[in-house]
Amino acid sequence: MGLAHLFSRGQMGMEAYQTHVEVHVAGGLPAFTIAGLPAAAVRESRDRVRAALQTCGHPVPPSRVTVHLGPADIPKEGGRFDLPIALGVLQVESGWKWPVEEYEFIGELALSGALRPVLGALPAVLAARDAGRAMILPAGNAAEAALVDDARVYPAEHLMEVVKHLKGEEPLNRLKPSAPDSAQPFAADLSDVRGHSEGKRALLVAAAGAHHLLMLGPPGSGKSMLAQRLITLLPRLSADDMLGVASIASVAGASIKPILRAERPFRNPHHTASAAALVGGGSRPKPGEVSLAHRGVLFLDELPEFSRSALEAMREPLENGTITISRSNRRVRYPCEFQLVAAMNPCPCGHRGDGTGRCRCTDSRIEHYRARLSGPLLDRFDIQMEIPRIAFDELVRPLGEGESTNFAREASAARQRQLERNGVLNARLTNRQLWRTAALTPQARKVLMKAANHWQLSNRAVTRILKVARTVADLAGTEALTPEHVAEAIHLRCLDRLL
Repeated sequence: MGLAHLFSRGQMGMEAYQTHVEVHVAGGLPAFTIAGLPAAAVRESRDRVRAALQTCGHPVPPSRVTVHLGPADIPKEGGRFDLPIALGVLQVESGWKWPVEEYEFIGELALSGALRPVLGALPAVLAARDAGRAMILPAGNAAEAALVDDARVYPAEHLMEVVKHLKGEEPLNRLKPSAPDSAQPFAADLSDVRGHSEGKRALLVAAAGAHHLLMLGPPGSGKSMLAQRLITLLPRLSADDMLGVASIASVAGASIKPILRAERPFRNPHHTASAAALVGGGSRPKPGEVSLAHRGVLFLDELPEFSRSALEAMREPLENGTITISRSNRRVRYPCEFQLVAAMNPCPCGHRGDGTGRCRCTDSRIEHYRARLSGPLLDRFDIQMEIPRIAFDELVRPLGEGESTNFAREASAARQRQLERNGVLNARLTNRQLWRTAALTPQARKVLMKAANHWQLSNRAVTRILKVARTVADLAGTEALTPEHVAEAIHLRCLDRLL
């Protein structure tokens, strides 16, 4: 009879909560019971642990084994508790005195005793560091764990490596923190896009102020090419942002390789994506595309083809920068400060206004097509830009070089002015901050008032125009908003004039 107590980490949203793994072995009829609201994958740990220990030469004796995962009122999921359960059984059966109170353990066991990576390892490492304990985890999670430079992390390939480490026979090597990979040049460059000087200007303004951007144009006009090159104009991720973005990817099971190069996320979901896929959800709430695009770009091509419910579900995350998913037994919150870029055709066939005369769409069909997008959603796009088909002579001109670098330098200077002034980028200014910093000249005020009255602009649209005008002024290096700045901001909202 004996009792072992080890520490582990469960996962609920972005929170890696502490889990107490208690293993009790006593006489009686042979049984292996796991308590503490275990999900199916956790209940199956008994079979994985039993087989792994037998493979390693330490079969579970014919005793009554009871495992409790506390707190008892929080559901436990995944195979992350295999390693501490196996170590607890070994410790009780062998009578070894291990310094387990110094460590936290996570890891799924293969039947051979090998350790397999788990989801959410990075938040667990951060929580263990804050608790003052070291973390032993699978070697497959080492790359993400190495992002935490002040944590004590010991990756292992096999269960017996952990046993030998605890016994002091063959200590595991402590993981060395790894600096982000050197920033490699982007494979794509804005100079790859021929023509579209106005579209590139709109992209520069969007990058400088973190504004949401909607592009309207016929198929093949270059909307997707422009959208894919927005991240080349944005600054690389800072160290803190890398940890936040990598934590979301770790919870979702997404690749962190681009994050290790300090690249901002670029997500491009298909238009058949559901509301849960976009904003997150499921019986076990997982982050959606809006959270996977945190600190990066979410590109929605063929915007009207997305379901209306999915698009409407994005309205709150666009405003708040967080998404809260509530279920009957849990409530999780994921960050989602992303830049939305979308593209759509001008009509169902896509040829309206392209100069070919092939469009046969009636006004009622076009109205029905555009009505798939609600007014409140369209208002949230600070910039709405037409991307026309370019002429043949533009198409055959030789490509330039380094256009993204030059634009990124301008955008970076403008972003720095905004951060020094208000601590946030212009797209995220509160109304109080905006009216305090958007110093309109009398002539600029007249231009804005005339446009608002002529096109019956909503209060939100006027506010968005002011934010874009503030960014245009920052790109020009001026404080006051002139009529030219306001006029360009109005020009960058084409749907206010088309609809």
